Amino acid sequence: MQIMIHAENLTRRFGALTAVDHLDLDVAEGEIFALVGPDGAGKTTTMRLLCGLMDATEGQAVVAGHDVARELDQMKDQIGYMAQRFGLYSDLTVAENMDFYADLFDITGRVREELSTRLLRMTRMEPFRARPAGKLSGGMKQKLALMCTLLHKPRVLFLDEPTNGVDPVSRRDFWAILYQLVRDGLTVFVTTAYLDEAERANRVGFMHHGRLIRCDTPAALKRGLEEDVYLVQAPDMRKAIATLEKQPGVLTAQPSGADLHVFLDRKITSPEKLREVAGLDFRKIEPSLEDIFIALVSRDQPRKNEAPHAA
Repeated sequence: MQIMIHAENLTRRFGALTAVDHLDLDVAEGEIFALVGPDGAGKTTTMRLLCGLMDATEGQAVVAGHDVARELDQMKDQIGYMAQRFGLYSDLTVAENMDFYADLFDITGRVREELSTRLLRMTRMEPFRARPAGKLSGGMKQKLALMCTLLHKPRVLFLDEPTNGVDPVSRRDFWAILYQLVRDGLTVFVTTAYLDEAERANRVGFMHHGRLIRCDTPAALKRGLEEDVYLVQAPDMRKAIATLEKQPGVLTAQPSGADLHVFLDRKITSPEKLREVAGLDFRKIEPSLEDIFIALVSRDQPRKNEAPHAA
């Protein structure tokens, strides 16, 4: 299978601040890869490095078969990049925005007409061709931005938190469109702050302090968690957290809605031992990606006092 995105030792520093720290990554053709992490983890900087919008301090990136540093123009012809704030023109209609971007890509004639029609149909935006972009909902604006990004038929699509602030229904629709694009052979690299959304990707990379701390399929990540995860209901959540996190073998206790998710090292402690100490009931659950990320970050905390990192 062809590798469409390759990063080797990819690093970006801003003085003493390391935004991306020796990243190694391969993404295959036709894959949806989700890079997740908290604000400041280095997700956006990674995407900018891969798109050639920023020079690497060290390392190499190859996208769609082109070295990003040495073959930038050839690489840019093969990619689509949708930033968090895509440059739509509010006074122009949906159709006029698409025509503007088609002109930028030099897409003309029958090719433009056929591609625009296909994209409008795929996104279900045909009824809104004449509506000004400024009067679209958040989800519709993201669909329009996606259509404009796809007009030159890229092989690799980079999406920087494309559904941030978008309602759940529009997020679902957006991902349905991505699945259809991938079936047509497109490779998608997406950053997201939504862990439930990352579950829809083929593979997920967890980023923390500029480093890729774990990368695998959602199912493999869940199977590979070293700790057991338990759901605990407590009348006094703060007291329960303070008590549990003092106990040997408790990695962390985190609020999850009205409950607690408690991560235990089974070699050190057990629910039975903790029940005697804290007087709480423990029910084992399957970890979510959010649970896994919390556990990995908690293990990684000793590194938090190292040199600062940024987004």
